[in-house]
Amino acid sequence: MSRSFQRSLNAMTRLALRAGAKAMKLAMQPAKKPRKSGVVKPAVTPTYATKRTATKSVSVPAAKSEGALLRGAQPQWTTGMVSGVSGVRRYRLYKPSGVRRSERLPLVVMLHGCAQDAQALAASTKMNRLAQVERFMVLYPEQDRLSNLQNCWNWYDTRAGRAQREADSITSAVDHICLTQPVDPQRMALVGLSAGAGLAGLLAVRQPERFQAVVMHSGIAPGLASSSATALRAMRGHRVAVPLAPLPAGWHLPALLVIQGSVDSIVAPHNGPLAAQLWADREGAHAGQPRTVQRGKRYPVTLTDYRNRGQLVATLCMVNGLGHAWSGGAPGLPYSDPKGPDASRMAWSFMQKQFVHSTH
Repeated sequence: MSRSFQRSLNAMTRLALRAGAKAMKLAMQPAKKPRKSGVVKPAVTPTYATKRTATKSVSVPAAKSEGALLRGAQPQWTTGMVSGVSGVRRYRLYKPSGVRRSERLPLVVMLHGCAQDAQALAASTKMNRLAQVERFMVLYPEQDRLSNLQNCWNWYDTRAGRAQREADSITSAVDHICLTQPVDPQRMALVGLSAGAGLAGLLAVRQPERFQAVVMHSGIAPGLASSSATALRAMRGHRVAVPLAPLPAGWHLPALLVIQGSVDSIVAPHNGPLAAQLWADREGAHAGQPRTVQRGKRYPVTLTDYRNRGQLVATLCMVNGLGHAWSGGAPGLPYSDPKGPDASRMAWSFMQKQFVHSTH
């Protein structure tokens, strides 16, 4: 089973590497200049270090496709590294242009899939363009090839503890950004694709108080795997669900949005409803009446809400016709299908509603 799992990851890696140059070219394409507006160029991200955490943050010119320019004030597309008790974590950060000193922005943490990195995920999801318009920051932690040759997060390796350590390293990166950037800690969310979705789910159940929303796109629910062999069975839909661990009194899981393709050949479609149901069971929620929505010629989706006394706990979005790809993503890139509904906008709309609820 382990050899089969490795072969699957190797195949995914080869596919992504062949299109890597195309992803970089798309990410660096120039964007149209909007009208001038008088916003002052933001300062370069400062270097930050403490006794427990050492970081290196380097400001580089933003990819022009990552956001429109506002009267000479460019969005910032920076690289950085944070070192804490869980090890070193490299990341990239997108900061929209014209952020005022008094402003506090939401933070969206994006976790890439296998054979991806921050640049590839940003290009396929177009999340940075949305962040420029809606004004939020995007943090892209990156996996190290020394930890996984396919650049996969080790979301499944809970038996050896690698999954937990990687989740904790994400928390260290989030803590660093909260200390050095104008982030609103009451408006933070996790988003993951494939292996990134598996790690996002694990992090959400380990630290539910840190995030107001989590979005799992084509991923596996926490607790379904503890090794590479069990991960392969879970991906094929052959694992029996295990209830999520109890939470401390008074704590609740962040609201969950599950996006799953109906023809996904890597992660069996059954995993989408399973993740939503596990979330609902932990929070005592019940499924509402499914509803089907289609916009234009995009794939239709079936939406199911899970609520407890009117409070939204989870939403399941099954995309009919979508494979193992970001729904509504940029054309011509690996793990990206432009024919699906826009998952980035769906995710942001979902997160916004949870942010409003958390502030009341």
